[in-house]
Parts: sequence; structure tokens; C-alpha cells
Amino acid sequence: MKARVHIMLKNGVLDPQGEAVRHALGTLGFSGVNGVRQGKVIELDLADGTTEATVKDMCEKLLANTVIESYTIEMS
Repeated sequence: MKARVHIMLKNGVLDPQGEAVRHALGTLGFSGVNGVRQGKVIELDLADGTTEATVKDMCEKLLANTVIESYTIEMS
């Protein structure tokens, strides 16, 4: 069983890495990029029977800083 957790900074939180990527894209000649938000994806290989609630608990306690980050979970 696998879970994929997508973690992004919440709206309104400054994203210096995203801004650096946006600037670099412009420097490389890619016009029309008005903004970049950079996040992370964490893939978990889980034991059968692990629930989404358990993964949510992992996110709340360790994987995401819920003060400044939001997350979504995909289970497969």
C-alpha cells in the first residue's frame, strides 16, 4: 500500500524558493511566468491496512508544518 502526501506553503506565506525559481526561469528566457509556488511530495510505502487517518496523523505530527503548510493525501 502506498500513500503520496503533497505539501505546499499556505496562501499568503512567502515562498522564497518559488520566487528564486520564477526569477531563474525569466533569466533563462521563459517569459510569462508570473509566479511559482514550490512544494514537496512524500511517498510512503505502508503496511496493508494502514488508514488515511494514520497518514493524516503522520502529517500533523511530523511531515507538514501545519502552521505554514497545507497537505493533501493520495492513497493507493
